[in-house]
Amino acid sequence: MRGLTRPLLVVATAVLVPVAAYAQVGSIAGTVRDASGAVMPGVTVEATSPALIEKARSTTTDDSGRYQITILPVGT
Repeated sequence: MRGLTRPLLVVATAVLVPVAAYAQVGSIAGTVRDASGAVMPGVTVEATSPALIEKARSTTTDDSGRYQITILPVGT
């Protein structure tokens, strides 16, 4: 049984370290509405940050006015 402890620890470390690194991303999601509260499909939503390689990431709202921008680095 003692012979398994070290290999299991190595495997667990190899699996958990990349997961921890991947966890350092975020996302932004929401619904775009006009002043009367109606949803707005087809609106372009843009997120900008110096942390982004491309400096800006954008998406377009769907038929329900919803948008989501994923895989954003954590930061300001």
